[in-house]
Amino acid sequence: MARFDGRVAIVTGAGSGLGRATARQLATEGASVACLDIVADAVEKTAAEIGEQGGSARAFEADVSNPQSVRTAVDGAAGALGRPSLVFNCAGIGRFSHSHETPFEEWQKIIGVNLTGTFLVSQAAIPHLLDGGGSIVNIASNAGLMGQRYSAAYCASKGGVVNLTRALADEYIERNIRVNAVAPGGIDTPLQREFTMPEGVSWKEFRKVMSPLGNSQPEEIANIVVFIASDACRYMTGSIVSVDGGLTI
Repeated sequence: MARFDGRVAIVTGAGSGLGRATARQLATEGASVACLDIVADAVEKTAAEIGEQGGSARAFEADVSNPQSVRTAVDGAAGALGRPSLVFNCAGIGRFSHSHETPFEEWQKIIGVNLTGTFLVSQAAIPHLLDGGGSIVNIASNAGLMGQRYSAAYCASKGGVVNLTRALADEYIERNIRVNAVAPGGIDTPLQREFTMPEGVSWKEFRKVMSPLGNSQPEEIANIVVFIASDACRYMTGSIVSVDGGLTI
């Protein structure tokens, strides 16, 4: 019997990268997966690929920074697939910029997707999880555990995810909901390629956040997310699991 037979999972950011890899992995282990992403074509492709491989998935277009969009998608997923018992908050954005030049709109957008989005999806899903228990896994980052140049908004958002994870874990520990986070370093995904150098900045300035092991692959991090979400980690809640090639040793 697969680890997630008969269970429903919600995965945000499922149109590409880590979200896509995790949705596919959950489906191969028996979960019915609600794939959420703001890019409709991409998330439809993920759901179609899962179906072609014999899995069960439905695509839902959702802007995680918008409360109404989130509730529509989460409730739609529950209606179409059944009660969700797993949430993986993976949707994220970011870019490098000089902090004194960062537009307010950019700050708002990064915080809105990475931190507020994680809260909104969790908030919408928790009433379903309370009816039988469940697990939430959030994506933080090594940037939420250490300083990183030209990344004030991103670091703030991921640091917020770290303590949001702990707060939710503490609040729901006696109500059969586990909440944990994975804090990766660099992953070879489209998001990683969005981080282009600000004018006048060299990659040499980023040596402290560049592991000798290079970037991870999405499937490597997905394996850890799926393990944490499984019953094998029944005793784990409020944990922040660093998978960053040794950056935060």
